[in-house]
Amino acid sequence: MTTPSTSAPPTLAEDLLLLLFQPDSGTIAGENTLFYVLGGAVLAQLGLEARVTTEKTKTGTVNMSAVADKAPSDEILRAAWASVQDKPRGVQTVLPAIGPTLRQPLIDRLVARGDLRQEKAKALGIFPTTALKDGPSGRRDELLADVRGVLVDGVAPAPRLAALTGLLSASGTLPQFDPSIPWNSAVYTRAEELERGDWGAAGAGEAVERTVMAMIVGNVTIATFALR
Repeated sequence: MTTPSTSAPPTLAEDLLLLLFQPDSGTIAGENTLFYVLGGAVLAQLGLEARVTTEKTKTGTVNMSAVADKAPSDEILRAAWASVQDKPRGVQTVLPAIGPTLRQPLIDRLVARGDLRQEKAKALGIFPTTALKDGPSGRRDELLADVRGVLVDGVAPAPRLAALTGLLSASGTLPQFDPSIPWNSAVYTRAEELERGDWGAAGAGEAVERTVMAMIVGNVTIATFALR
């Protein structure tokens, strides 16, 4: 899989992974649920771009279908779109199918953009390894400020930021962002609202986006809950 031009806008999954990166420790928060969360971000972007549709079945599960002739140019997004091109598939089936291969390609993209950097190191002073460090772009700080604005300051988010914040909440990692994002009852309540698709004031044209995001994020929450 090739790394796209750094002039292309970052995907939602890239932004989510960058937020989950913890500069102080060099680790990624929520590693044990990461593939579900990143998979959810890919599906969420397809939904925001109206490249897929979702439908709740009689049994309460959510199926996803590709919109014909709307294949993305981005390789990661296109692979996920193609996975539901032939027939509708349950979101709970798609998430584990696309998620496990996302981590490293997304890290490679973040390094290429300067959002992260890699340093050679030795585990236990013996074994060669690569350590992740915060990059020079400053983008993580910008994203964190945007999410804080939504959760703490009550900013009504645009659909993409609402999806990003909802997915971050669905990952179960929000307590790890304290004190940058204080972990308290007000933040918890607002995060839960975003997971349900309650973004606050928004135009009527966002009704479909809200529904799609709520279905996808809700499925990510279900998938990750048992692994937390």
